[in-house]
Amino acid sequence: MHIGVIGATGTLGSRVVAEALERGHHIRAFGRDATGAAAGETRENITWASLDVLDPEAVAAVLPGLDVLVSAFQPGNASRDLEDTVRRSIADAGVYATAARSLLQALESHPRTRLIVIGGAGSLEVAPGVVLADTEDRLHETLDGVGLPRAYAAAVRGHRDALNVLRTSNRRWTYFSPAEDIAPGTRTGRFRIGEDQPVRDAEGRSRVSAEDAAVALVDEAELPRFVQRRFTIGY
Repeated sequence: MHIGVIGATGTLGSRVVAEALERGHHIRAFGRDATGAAAGETRENITWASLDVLDPEAVAAVLPGLDVLVSAFQPGNASRDLEDTVRRSIADAGVYATAARSLLQALESHPRTRLIVIGGAGSLEVAPGVVLADTEDRLHETLDGVGLPRAYAAAVRGHRDALNVLRTSNRRWTYFSPAEDIAPGTRTGRFRIGEDQPVRDAEGRSRVSAEDAAVALVDEAELPRFVQRRFTIGY
């Protein structure tokens, strides 16, 4: 397959690239400034290009030839540390929905291209019809538990808004909500899949490695199961 990855230098985007290349796919990797990544690239079947995800015409221009476009857009991808990540992620909480609109607009001229958006866990339900992003106390408790400052709630709600934008579209989109606790770790290839509620382990934790998230994302690219739907994973 020919797979495009926006945010290809980020934690999840880079792992999606690595997983897809390992499976023999051809990758077009995009970043806000891909010059450095392109200069240091030694792997086969990958090309790099700079791309502004907020420019729908620019996104539309890279779609020809792609089977799937994976968006791992995250304002904090270029950050220096956690504090910088948080600052960038909450500076404009509306940017996540803006990016979703841009991607959908780009797909208007390429309706056969599939879109997979990597979002957040805050839109998962903590009770029937009640999402985490809308329950302030529970949201703060969750952020405390994964080591993020409570100010990050703005980004959580931004991701929720982006999903709501996608849900108004009839394009071939899929939204991926990772587990509440996701971090670099081990690729096991063993996890459980859910839809609108978090997948929790025997201790009640919603967790997964970034490597296994990449496995699930490339699985979905290869064999679509959640078109116009959201899915999540966990151990």
